[in-house]
Parts: sequence; C-alpha cells; structure tokens
Amino acid sequence: MNTNAPLAERLRPQTLEDYLSQTHLVGPNGTLTRQIEQGLIPSMVFWGPPGTGKTTLAHIIANVSERPFYALSAINSGVKDIRDVIDKAKQSGGLFTTRNPILFIDEIHRFSKSQQDSLLQAVEKGWITLIGATTENPSFEVIPALLSRCQVYILHPFDKSNLEELLKRAIERDDYLSQKTITLKETNALLRLSGGDARKLLNIFELIISSFTTDVIEITDKVVLEKVQNNTVRYDKTGEQHYDIISAFIKSIRGSDPNAAVYWLARMIEGGEDLKFIARRMLILASEDIGNANPTALVMANSTFQAVSTIGYPESRIILSQCATYLACSPKSNAAYEAIGKAQQLVRETGDLSVPLEIRNAPTKLMKELGYGDNYKYAHHYEDHFADQEFLPDSISNTKLYDPGNNPREDAQRHFLKSRWKDKYDY
Repeated sequence: MNTNAPLAERLRPQTLEDYLSQTHLVGPNGTLTRQIEQGLIPSMVFWGPPGTGKTTLAHIIANVSERPFYALSAINSGVKDIRDVIDKAKQSGGLFTTRNPILFIDEIHRFSKSQQDSLLQAVEKGWITLIGATTENPSFEVIPALLSRCQVYILHPFDKSNLEELLKRAIERDDYLSQKTITLKETNALLRLSGGDARKLLNIFELIISSFTTDVIEITDKVVLEKVQNNTVRYDKTGEQHYDIISAFIKSIRGSDPNAAVYWLARMIEGGEDLKFIARRMLILASEDIGNANPTALVMANSTFQAVSTIGYPESRIILSQCATYLACSPKSNAAYEAIGKAQQLVRETGDLSVPLEIRNAPTKLMKELGYGDNYKYAHHYEDHFADQEFLPDSISNTKLYDPGNNPREDAQRHFLKSRWKDKYDY
C-alpha cells in the first residue's frame, strides 16, 4: 500500500463484498451482480456524481472477471492513445469475446466526437469491453452510435449510513489512521460538506486528522468547520465544489438576482468549468423555473447552448452572461414542472389506463368497426376552435394537473382555460 496516496485511494475496495452502496447494481439482487459473477460483462457507461464509486466498480469488475484492464482519462488522452490501447487489448486476448480486455475511460463526456468514433469498431468487434464513467447525462455527451452499444447504469450519491460506515472503515483499516485514537463525536458537518461524495469525504477527513499534532482526536462539527475554513480549496471542476457552485448559480437565477448569478458564473468560468455544462443547466432552468411565465426564456437558453457549442471560450462567457442575467430578470413559474410531476405520480398510482375510444386512432377497418374514433369532435370544426370533449380516461376525468402561475402570461392562460373548461376544471 502506498502510504503517500490519498486516503480515498488507500481505502479503495478490491472486492464486491467491500464495495459500499449501489445495491441496485451490485447488491444480492443487483442488475450487474449475476453478470459480474458469470463474467458476461457488456460495454457500459456509469453515470453519477463524483465520488460514487464509478472507477472502483470498474476495477472490481475487471478483477472478478479476470480480464486485462486498461484505463484512460478523457482529460489527457487523444485518438492515438485510444488506438494504442486497442492494439494492446487485441494482442492480450481481445479476439476472444468472452474474456476480452476492459478499457475504462474516466470522464468520457469530455471526449470529442472523433475520439468517441475511434472506439466504435473495437466495441462492435468485441476487441474490448468499454466501461465509461461520466458525471454528465450520457444522452447529451456520448454519441448515439457508441451509446447504442452500451448499457447505461446510474450510480447514486452515498447516503448517510454509507458515509458513516466509510469513516469507521478509515479509522479501523487505514495504517496511518489506525495508529491514532479517533472519536467521531459528531459527523453532520463532515457529511454535509461531502455532499454524498465519498472521495471528498475522505479527503476532508484526512485533511482534518493531519492538522492535529496529537494522536488523541475528537471530531465534532465545530472542529470540522474550523479546520476546513482554514484550508479552503479552490473550485474543482471534477467534483470538489462543482455541485455547490452550480447549485448557487441556479438558485441565484431562480431567486431573480442577476448580480449573484454572474458572480457564480464567473467562479465557474475562472475554474475552467465546461461551458456547455453551464449552458445546459440554464436550458433546464428556463423550463423548470420560468416556463410559460416567459416562453422566450427557453428560446434564449437554447440559442445560448447552441452558440456556446459553436463559438467556445473566451467569447462564450459574454453569451453566458447575457443569458444568465436575462433569466434572472425573467418572471418565474414552475407550473409546467409541477404539472409533469403530478402527471407522472398519477400514472404510477393508476397504471396503464385505457385511451377513450373516441380519441383513439383508427388506421384499420377492424378498428373502425370496433368504434375507434367514433364521436371524436374535430376542434377546428367548432366555434373558437374548441369542442367540449373528454380527453382523459374515465377514472381520472376532471383531474387538473396544470395550474398556471401568477404572472401576466399565465394569467392569460388561466383566463383562456377558464373560458373553455368552466364546467370541468376549477381555474
């Protein structure tokens, strides 16, 4: 064991038995458990926040399945590096598809299209089994051709019990920490600062322990906050403050404060954050927090995302600033966000209800004979292009899911809906 390695690296699990959390994937009934045990490993992408065990799980899979393991980081690897690894993989048994080598690519979302294209043939031919790790939605960041050849598995942040168990393991198993007398009197501050990131938790914990000159140490929330404030880390786009800063940015826009919004935007830009990540979060916010209060916000945010993707830094900082301040100054509404949440909950509660016959499609003679589409009222044939008709299944008729917000644009929507559905919905 390398005693100079960070605590998180020293404690990295080597077996599934030692692997904490992600029981939905590798627990007794986990999606991946049987595949790993049988050595039938598909190419896959692990998607989850930093510090949730993506790299560790890839190593364990390779160990358990007894496959050669190659690793690249998308930050400092190019097409040549990929081809070199693929050549080595082919020579080490990649032609035998049941035990082909594993190529692990950290932060695969940072690979360009050409870099991802260079992986396609190797994955398709079975020369390698690809395991990619990403903190970003792979639907946006992994090219469709590659994504279609991979299974996507979501890793969740560690919960409180997982993180506390991790701290106990560190105290008991680490050669350096086990020589000290460490009492965990309070853990709330440690857990809050980690944000569910196991690596961050262990880094902070080691930093705090190292700051003591005595071997008898009592950890309290006060001690943690004092020690961390004295050793503040700068913005780390790979995870240390990534989620805290983007959260502050989004909340500032939601709270209609353009000054705070551009401050946090500047923090991210100066820290080297992926500009498309920032633009994408504003695109989501434009719908989630502004919505129909100002539909142009979504258009503005989408244009910003496209512009940032085309132009790049440093000019993109101006476009991002324009969009952030525009969104911050827009009226706010989460009515559309609330509506889809209520609708999904209703679907989960009521199941697959039948579509009313009158609004079903009738492409065949049999369907027409069965009454599909009978009594459907074509709205454009009626006054004001409106016909009073039921569009929901009978068992949930008259269920109001969309409730317009209190702002000029949605007030107009409310007035429109009230004039049409005054006997059906309470608007």
